[in-house]
Amino acid sequence: MGAFDWDLDAGVMQMDAQAHEIFDVRPDEFDDRPGTLGARLPPGEARRLDTMVSEALKDGSENYGAYFRVRRRDGSLRWTHTQGCIRRDETGRPRRVIGIVRDATQELRDGEARREESEREDLRRRQTNVVQLTTAALAHARTVQDVIDVLKDTHGLIHLGATSLVMGLLEAGRIRLIAEGPADSVVPGAEVTRIDEPYPMSEAVRTLSPCFIESPEEFAARFPGLWRDITGLKITSAAYLPLIVQARPIGAMGLLYSDRRGFSTEERNILVALGSSIAQSLQRAMFYEQEMDLAQGLQQAMLPRTIPSVPGADLAVRYRAAPSAAPSAVTSAATGTT
Repeated sequence: MGAFDWDLDAGVMQMDAQAHEIFDVRPDEFDDRPGTLGARLPPGEARRLDTMVSEALKDGSENYGAYFRVRRRDGSLRWTHTQGCIRRDETGRPRRVIGIVRDATQELRDGEARREESEREDLRRRQTNVVQLTTAALAHARTVQDVIDVLKDTHGLIHLGATSLVMGLLEAGRIRLIAEGPADSVVPGAEVTRIDEPYPMSEAVRTLSPCFIESPEEFAARFPGLWRDITGLKITSAAYLPLIVQARPIGAMGLLYSDRRGFSTEERNILVALGSSIAQSLQRAMFYEQEMDLAQGLQQAMLPRTIPSVPGADLAVRYRAAPSAAPSAVTSAATGTT
């Protein structure tokens, strides 16, 4: 940190040795004129600093402060901070400025690091919130279609930050597409694919690992066939997640983005957690539908195939579950007619 004393009437600025070092000028190179220091500043920085100081002198301010860059002898730029105290006479006219200049490189570097860490923490919170919101919404999903509706809903895609979503279930070595949205993102011929075909969902199921695609160039190189079909979507990155339950794949899901490139470690972890939550919800929904199909089949099997005709009466047959451990019964209801 160095100090300076600027006599405004004489136009002379005295600086100590540390201030000379900050500006990277030797004492014999400096003629005590502020304009000489301007040569050490990039043109834009010099104009900005001069304007700021001139306004402070004119508007009655008692002090000013500013960050600016100084060009050193080797051509590199160093961030510098100056702070000046304006001394005025009894009429308010500025007569003198006493202040300091200091190297602010490390300060700004530390500040930038703190801002970046704060931004990363905000991003982590938002991503964690995405998983929590999606998991909460999926908790109310009873059927496979309910799960799809949660994810394809406009707000669902906004929460996920994705432009488009695809989902497929594994059936006998093939992946059957059960969801693709929005409507204009449908890829012809991709409704059913084998797990050994060159598709990102197939790769995710085959390897049981997420398939992250971080740029259009990577997408085109790894999956040229699919890329030709989705070029119009302006996709810039994608994440294909295997849906795994009890170490067994049941399908895969793809999230496609049009406003981002690459995935950080935190983002990858969040997406993997999201895929796990969706897989559990899908499995519950599939079990529920199987139980419903079984129950409906049982009910149909227990109902009589024919209803006897009784003159003067209308007969109806319905299934009613037993209220206790007793076997379910088929009951008949008859309404007489007069």
